[in-house]
Amino acid sequence: MGSLNSALTFAWAFLGTRVSRLQQARTDRDRGASAVELAIITAVIIGIAGIVLAAINIFVRNESSKISGG
Repeated sequence: MGSLNSALTFAWAFLGTRVSRLQQARTDRDRGASAVELAIITAVIIGIAGIVLAAINIFVRNESSKISGG
């Protein structure tokens, strides 16, 4: 779980940086940069969802093996 925690910490920091750049681009009316930033933010969110899904999958498999006695 330590690597999951550090991956989420990195993703959170990365996402925070991208969100602040997006807000700055919107303030400056730079629409091209905001489209790129939104694409990056979307990719990070999808990555986080994948990490969470993998963690849930591992947890469920471990717990189900305890229940079935395997």
